[in-house]
Amino acid sequence: MEHAIQKADVLIEAMKWIREHRGKITVIKLGGSVMEDEVAMTHLLLDVVFMETVDMQPVIVHGGGNAISAAMKKAGIEPRFVQGRRYTDEASLEIVKKVLGETICEDLADQIEFLGGIGHSLTPCFGQNILFGRKLTLDNENGEPVDMGLVGEVTRVDTKPILRCCLRGVIPVIPSIAVLDDGSGQCLNVNADTAATAVAKALHAEKLVYVSEVNGVRTDPNDPDSMIESITTEKAKEMLASGAIVGGMIPKIQACLDTLERGVKKIHIINGRLRHSLLLEIFTSSGVGTEITGPGGTPSR
Repeated sequence: MEHAIQKADVLIEAMKWIREHRGKITVIKLGGSVMEDEVAMTHLLLDVVFMETVDMQPVIVHGGGNAISAAMKKAGIEPRFVQGRRYTDEASLEIVKKVLGETICEDLADQIEFLGGIGHSLTPCFGQNILFGRKLTLDNENGEPVDMGLVGEVTRVDTKPILRCCLRGVIPVIPSIAVLDDGSGQCLNVNADTAATAVAKALHAEKLVYVSEVNGVRTDPNDPDSMIESITTEKAKEMLASGAIVGGMIPKIQACLDTLERGVKKIHIINGRLRHSLLLEIFTSSGVGTEITGPGGTPSR
C-alpha cells in the first residue's frame, strides 16, 4: 500500500507541471551517442509519447553525426571537419540525406507509432521542406572565408506543417537538413543544435530540451558532479565571461542565450541515457539536468 501511495504522490507532483505546460510547444533536440543506445531511445520516445498524451505539444529535431560518419566510412569517404563542423561535398550530402532524412527520421516516426503515439517525419527527402537556409561560410584564423561546401545555416522555418501536426496530436520529427531558400531545391547539411534552436525560435516554444550524453552544464566538463541545476541568463553570461564554462559547452550556452532572448522561456540540457530523463526533468520540481531561464521564465528549482 505504501508503494502505491508513493506512486500517487508522484502523479500529484506531476499534475502541477502538466497543467502548466499543456497546450504549449516543447522542442526536443536528439543527438549525440545516446541515439545509438536502443534502450535509452525507447525510454526517451516513451517520454515524448507521454508528453503528447497529456496535451503537451512535443516537436523532435534530430541529428545523427556518428551514423553519418559510419556510413561515410563504409562508402570509403573520409570525414573532414572544419572548426567542429562536417565539410559536406555532393557525395557526403547524399549520405547525410539517406541517413538523416530517410533512415533515422523514418525510424523515429515508426518507433513513436509502435509505442502508441502518432509520429510524422517532416523531411525534404520526401518533399516536405521545413528548414530553409543559405550556405554557411566560416572565417579562418586570418579572417579569411573558409568554404564549407554544402553546409548551411537556417534562415527561415515553415511552421505551418509543424503546427498542423501538433494540433492533430501528431508528433513531428524533423531532420537537421535545410533547403536553399532560392527555389532550387538544393539541400544543405545543418548543425542539429542550431536547427533545433531555429525551430524553437520560430515556434515561440515554451521549452527547448537538448538531449545528449551530457547531464547538464558543468563547471568542470570531466566531472558530472559539477553540474549546475538552474541558472538565469544573467548568471550564464557571468559564467561565460569569467571562464567558468569551458570547452564545447561554450557555443551551446551562447546559442541558448540567443534563443532565450528571442522568446523561448526555458532551455534544458539533460542526459538521455538516464531512464525517463525527459519526464524527470519536465514533470518534477528537482529535475535531473540544467535548466536555463530567460527573461520570461521562472526558475523551478
